[in-house]
Amino acid sequence: MKTFKVPHTDLTVSSVVLGLMRIAKMSDAEIQALFSSARDAGITVFDHADIYGGDRHRCEERFGEAITLSAAEREKILIQSKVGIRKGFFDFSSEHILRTVDESLAALRTDYLDVLLLHRPDTLVEPEDVAAAFDKLAASGKVRHFGVSNHTPGQIELLKTAVTQRLLFNQVQLSIPHANLLAQGVAANMDGLEQSASRDNGLLDYSRLKGMMLQAWSPFQHGFFEGVFVGDRENFAELNDVMDKLAAKYDVTPTGIAVAWITRHPANVQVVLGTTRPSRVAECAAGSSVPLTREEWYRLFRAAGHTLP
Repeated sequence: MKTFKVPHTDLTVSSVVLGLMRIAKMSDAEIQALFSSARDAGITVFDHADIYGGDRHRCEERFGEAITLSAAEREKILIQSKVGIRKGFFDFSSEHILRTVDESLAALRTDYLDVLLLHRPDTLVEPEDVAAAFDKLAASGKVRHFGVSNHTPGQIELLKTAVTQRLLFNQVQLSIPHANLLAQGVAANMDGLEQSASRDNGLLDYSRLKGMMLQAWSPFQHGFFEGVFVGDRENFAELNDVMDKLAAKYDVTPTGIAVAWITRHPANVQVVLGTTRPSRVAECAAGSSVPLTREEWYRLFRAAGHTLP
């Protein structure tokens, strides 16, 4: 398992994160098997959100019920959760953040979160209100590190006018076909090319300049939950042909190659899995260390339909 050093900290994290948004209806034994497969593969980061599972905190609750950790085991992993999405609106108020964290801790049966992310940008955000919540959470030891999800550089800078804690992570959608985050910069200043349009205001370069780690959600999806591209030969025949050839070369699965394409980037992007299958966890972890060459990385990039001017 490839690991990354988190800038500005003493943290070292796995390049693959296990997302736990689909465990609400799994048995204790199934959750335990999934968790064990992740730990065996070298995964150290486990991703939650208060909204996962239908009922608020349901997936966090199932994790807490199924997984019993000793104090020593707890220190070896990072539990991450997200806050801010409510039914029909977003809410970064201090009151909501503090209440939600307390509920998450109770559901997870832990004394602290290693990482808290603001889930989606709240256009009514008041940075001072967020800062007040973060200060209380940090002082009490309930949250050790902070970050955001789906935020642009400007939205992050706005938060930083009041928030004093470093914002270490930003979780964003990224896969080989869904790669405007990377593809826009490759084709910058190309008139009339859709790929040249910036949808994130230079987030990739901003993150590298600021030492902010990106986490890629939906790494096997194309579009906004339009489907899985791995194995989809009707829409992604060329991409799957290239993935198959590279999978055979490196003795991993095509899914592993999809992971390798993300973890190969020097921005040190973590891949967030959403699988509930232990076998899939293992194949993704194996892909994280595949040393794709520059030519292979760009071959996948072009096969997904992106333009090299």
